[in-house]
Amino acid sequence: MLDFSEAHLSNLAIHQVGNKTNEDGIIISEKEVAVDGTIAALLTTYFTKPFKPQEFYNFGHETDLNLNEVYTYVKTIFNNKTSLHLQSINLARHLYEQSIYPQIKSGELYVAYFDNCYLNEELTEVVGIFKSEKKETFLKVFPEGKSFGISRDDGIDINKLDKGCLVFNQNTGEGFKVLLVDNTNKGEDARYWKDLFLNVKPQEDTFFHTKNYLQMCKSFATEAFPEADRIDQVSLVQESAKFFREEEIFDKLSFHQKVLQEPEIIEAFENYKDSYQQRTQMQVYDEFDINSDAVKKMNKAFKSVIKLDKNFHIYVHGNRNNIRKGHDEALHMNYYQLFYKEES
Repeated sequence: MLDFSEAHLSNLAIHQVGNKTNEDGIIISEKEVAVDGTIAALLTTYFTKPFKPQEFYNFGHETDLNLNEVYTYVKTIFNNKTSLHLQSINLARHLYEQSIYPQIKSGELYVAYFDNCYLNEELTEVVGIFKSEKKETFLKVFPEGKSFGISRDDGIDINKLDKGCLVFNQNTGEGFKVLLVDNTNKGEDARYWKDLFLNVKPQEDTFFHTKNYLQMCKSFATEAFPEADRIDQVSLVQESAKFFREEEIFDKLSFHQKVLQEPEIIEAFENYKDSYQQRTQMQVYDEFDINSDAVKKMNKAFKSVIKLDKNFHIYVHGNRNNIRKGHDEALHMNYYQLFYKEES
């Protein structure tokens, strides 16, 4: 659980960071921004509301964690929060160096320090790093004598944070606990925030283990069965999702018995798991506590639909034996047979 209801925004620095490829440059502020009262409360909501305490990350580095620039700058801030402005300048320059993709927009970089925050009922400090890129147009209506006037202005929608991360002053030696938000760029352009600028990796907790195993199941179903066996693909994905919804603890043998069942599929799955671990460089565990939040998140990615040309969609939720595939030689077309007792 994440609780900022009593949090205090004690320090804030703002800089302008552009696109390096476009030679936009950066604008460095000379001092921190003084905020209090209503503005501080609005900023706290703007900065923290989008985050959900589900998928955590840690700062990482291939050779030495202390060579991760953001980790080092944030660690310095936690050790002495009066250094926030100086370290925010380092963060702005580091972000500019990573802003090399053409779709990256200029924007304001905010570095904030929060006291009196709670994560899972544990009191902690938080350093927030945020970037606003999109500007919205607002209309202001105001009294003008005995009538009204209207003017326009551009500003930030406080209900839409573009990019951000919250760094909790916990697990310092493992790279802190980090939460991420990125609501703007997708694909390659999104890499600069998560991978190039922050350089974070998933924290290996129950959420990670659950999500990773379900992703592997989905990949196995797609790659192990040819497109001709679409029913088997969908059935395996649905049975895997059902297992994770109904069980509290994942156990490999139980998964084999209830989901995979057939010896040749079990063998193929275990072989695939070995290659999956080598390809992704992530260990897949045989036993772990199942995280319900990860199951809910992955369920959205598990499609149980078979699309037939542009005419029909078949949604498979039950016994795969009640649906069969065939081919009509006279029509030169494929068909599905559906067996059921009632319709509604």
